Amino acid sequence: MCTTCGCGTGQTHIDGETIHQHDTIHSHSHAPGISPSRMVKIERDILSENNRYANENRRKLSEQGIFSLNLVSSPGSGKTTLLVETINLLRGKHPLAVIEGDQQTDNDAARIRATGAAVLQINTGKGCHLDAHMINHAMQKLNLQNNSLLLIENVGNLVCPANFDLGEAHKVVILSVTEGEDKPLKYADMFRAADLMLLNKCDLLPYVSFDVDLAIEYAHRINPTLPVIQISATNGDGMQEWLNWVNTGCQKQCAKAIMA
Repeated sequence: MCTTCGCGTGQTHIDGETIHQHDTIHSHSHAPGISPSRMVKIERDILSENNRYANENRRKLSEQGIFSLNLVSSPGSGKTTLLVETINLLRGKHPLAVIEGDQQTDNDAARIRATGAAVLQINTGKGCHLDAHMINHAMQKLNLQNNSLLLIENVGNLVCPANFDLGEAHKVVILSVTEGEDKPLKYADMFRAADLMLLNKCDLLPYVSFDVDLAIEYAHRINPTLPVIQISATNGDGMQEWLNWVNTGCQKQCAKAIMA
């Protein structure tokens, strides 16, 4: 069990390869009655080890000029549909690859694979988030191209992924209009950690009771400088603004690698 989030990890599978429990940063003994101070130490050790891998990932990505985004949200926010449309619209502009995180199945990876993009599936078993060690393994298997774009779809969860740095350039939090406006207040750590908020499924606004201004106000209470882009991955509204943000990040990352 992970003391940071309380999830059971089981076995992690990366594109069919089993990463055994003792290989993961979550591995540790857990016994009933463990003292609070011991729990805090274990949690710190877990996050410290995760950060070590995250820093290694970040260094490798920076050296190769790879712009990496960690897409986080609740289940059902439309992350995969957004990814598919983003890939289709960026075709020919950047080499790109996708890391898909789910507890079970490769359904979303199959949707990404159908676009022609390179994709690698991570199944976390009972684990409810990706960690930097998993991403480290995945990066090695993907053989990423220099000056490319890496899109990471995290497990649907607004709690645990906030605490786990993967080595990405930015966390992008996706909130859909089919959810509650108060999600930023309920899951403040995630919205505080994010560098961009995408308000998705805006094509459904005529059919749902959702106050856009209130949702943005709540997000800015938590993170006053958080940029917000209103989009619909279904009808394309706002997608160009999102793509411009991605393209700018890719160009800056590439320029930094050249200057290094």
